[in-house]
Amino acid sequence: MSNINFYKGKRVFVTGHTGFKGAWLCKILTDAGAEVTGYALEPPTKPNLFALSGVEKRMRSVIGDVRDFAHMYEIFQECKPEIVFHLAAQPIVREGYRDPRYTYETNVMGTVNLLECVRLSKGVKSVLNVTTDKVYFNDETPDHAFREDEPLDGYDPYSNSKSCSELVTHSYKKSFFGNGVALSTARAGNVIGGGDFAPDRIIPDCVRAAERGETLIVRNPYSTRPYQHVLEPLAVYLEIAEKQYRDEKFAGYYNVGPDVCDCVTTGELATLFSKAWGGGFAWENRADGGPHEAAFLQLDNTKIKATFGWSPRWHIGEAVRKTVEWTKVYLKDKERIPAEMEAEIDEFFIRK
Repeated sequence: MSNINFYKGKRVFVTGHTGFKGAWLCKILTDAGAEVTGYALEPPTKPNLFALSGVEKRMRSVIGDVRDFAHMYEIFQECKPEIVFHLAAQPIVREGYRDPRYTYETNVMGTVNLLECVRLSKGVKSVLNVTTDKVYFNDETPDHAFREDEPLDGYDPYSNSKSCSELVTHSYKKSFFGNGVALSTARAGNVIGGGDFAPDRIIPDCVRAAERGETLIVRNPYSTRPYQHVLEPLAVYLEIAEKQYRDEKFAGYYNVGPDVCDCVTTGELATLFSKAWGGGFAWENRADGGPHEAAFLQLDNTKIKATFGWSPRWHIGEAVRKTVEWTKVYLKDKERIPAEMEAEIDEFFIRK
């Protein structure tokens, strides 16, 4: 995989930088010496990883809404990026059911606005739109891993809005880009790791229950998902952006998911968390009658392996252990979080 030192001195624009993935990405980029400008809403949770990471002091953080084209374009012109990572989204399936209009406005028109900023600007060479594994038409065929050439048609408003974001990207790629601007999408699996405080996600729910000494209620323990540590997809995003910066032939559509061995049920993940956490944590199966969510989802990662020589560094057991280690540092001494993040990044990217 790429040497993150490539990013030293590069002007990078990151939407969604105040979120979980965005904060980790900006930490990697600023540590590598990139000139980072972030554009996002206020951090979505309290506490939040962006504040804990200390990265705000080392980058330009702009609070703004991707639905506001004029403001985003103004910031875009000021920072004149060479590389763009589009992570801003309404990312929660259940929130999509609660507020579909906001979900579509953010996930679809936010993508349009970002790509318009690129289209109307000079100097951008590499753009990556991060979507989701849920963009595919999913009839939940057992053991079927989706390939990049399969139909896009997410079921629920969140998933469908990200399918639309993919289609918008495809249209802009064919209509406007090339000839110096490389544009790709990355369809990522479910990520876990230290610093995710979001609602309606299994590992943050595990952490909250463990902190309180409560039994965790798991609503869909038999749902299978492709889980990976947050640094796994971020490494691929950085690789795609670098490779297409150097050569446009790498621009395309990529599944960024773990190996089959890391596609586990929600119940299995909760059990792995319980073992890593130690005594005092238990979970209970109790369906809550909520809206539809796919029972089976798996990605075929053959393309990124063949194209970039990628292979997972931390499989699911290690990913859960790293998450628990980070969380216990956080609970003991929040001031140590920047150093803990640096240590994980160093281990992941540097040590072989």
